[in-house]
Amino acid sequence: MPGRKDGFKGERMIVLSPMITDIERRDPLASSLYVTDIGYYPRAYNHYRERKKPITENVLIYCVNGSGWYRIADAEIRTPLHAGEFVILPAGKPHAYGADTDPWTIYWIHFAGEHAAIYSEGLQTPHSIPPHINSRISNRNNLFDEILIALSDSENIESLRYASSLMHSYLASMRYLYQYRHSQSTNSIDPIDGSIHYMRENIEKGISLNDVAAYAGYSPSHFSSLFRQRTGESPVNYFNTLRLNRACELLRETNMKINQICYKVGIKDNYYFSRLFSQKMGVSPTEYRAQFCENNNKRKIIH
Repeated sequence: MPGRKDGFKGERMIVLSPMITDIERRDPLASSLYVTDIGYYPRAYNHYRERKKPITENVLIYCVNGSGWYRIADAEIRTPLHAGEFVILPAGKPHAYGADTDPWTIYWIHFAGEHAAIYSEGLQTPHSIPPHINSRISNRNNLFDEILIALSDSENIESLRYASSLMHSYLASMRYLYQYRHSQSTNSIDPIDGSIHYMRENIEKGISLNDVAAYAGYSPSHFSSLFRQRTGESPVNYFNTLRLNRACELLRETNMKINQICYKVGIKDNYYFSRLFSQKMGVSPTEYRAQFCENNNKRKIIH
């Protein structure tokens, strides 16, 4: 039975007007690859969308947590989509998709353009983005955020062109996964450094001590002992510090709401996030942002 189509706690979304998408389609640069709709849905309970009438855009769905499903054209069976997988629903075909009982957290983009078919070819089945020491997941998520921010200024043609350029990089990071991961050379990394990288790459996910220890190849107790010897603190405390550092960055550099930020750092409960933030930082998230804005304004006045 169909559920909610949109409106999720912590969501971020931009839907461009037909006038703006017409500008993109006619522009000599943006027309190569352009976004018409873009969004992020965290823990999208009862999410459901069905389009019996085909649309002219491809639809990228990248699941980072939980699970869901999709169906293309006349397929009778739903294809599952799990955390760490993405799919591109092709333009011109009816489709439907939705969240499972463990609802997905998804990044989604509607895109079109002269090069859209090149990026979407062969990606109508789930493709996995498994954990890897060179995974660069946070880089990809930052690209998404930049696209969304650029499109918030959609009346500026330079912003539309910038979003188009970023979109090439974003889709390339998925289609050419091996090249994306190995374009930065890395030397042999020991298990503790590797586990810290894993934490940084998965701040948005609700990973546990068991997850990190398994990634490093140790039992949780042995891993915790080795980690404390190296860093001076427990893996859980270290991960929470990474989360809060990222939250501080988002509070300073974006206008995202508090309930959006808590999902971006992998915390589902606003109250727990605020309490943890206050314990570590000495002020609430709202107070932290207000203090930063006040200090920033003072510096502007001085200069």
